Amino acid sequence: MKNISWQEKPIFIASDHGGYALKKRLIRYLENELNLKPEDLGPYEYIETDDYPDFVLPLTKKVISNNGRGILICRSGIGVCMTANKVKGIRAGIGYNINVSKSMRNDNDTNILCLAADNLSEDFAMVITKNWLTTDFSNHPRFIRRLKKIEEIEK
Repeated sequence: MKNISWQEKPIFIASDHGGYALKKRLIRYLENELNLKPEDLGPYEYIETDDYPDFVLPLTKKVISNNGRGILICRSGIGVCMTANKVKGIRAGIGYNINVSKSMRNDNDTNILCLAADNLSEDFAMVITKNWLTTDFSNHPRFIRRLKKIEEIEK
């Protein structure tokens, strides 16, 4: 089976009102700097009373059905991460530094990156995102074994 490069995988992005500004900036970064075409799943305007689960679920469904990757953003990263991980087949993690952004792909084969808009500068969020996107899963036997155990829990 041919490995699909990170540039070929579809990428989806969503946020709530707390992550709206960072989401808009990351979309420009993905398009202009990394030559990707992320699909924006909302919100499409700033609405202070929106709720992150309303945007997380559609993104998780797209990630699963398209074997893609997703980026979710809220103020802390925690709410979107908790919600995403409720969906079978999703492996979401919070990218809070460069080392974690690499290890969550290399070791855990995450398919969703969650970001904390209130705790990351735009520049740091871009570095974390690039590291996460460009790091491949290692396929190390111990990591495969652990992921299979998670799959068993999901059954």
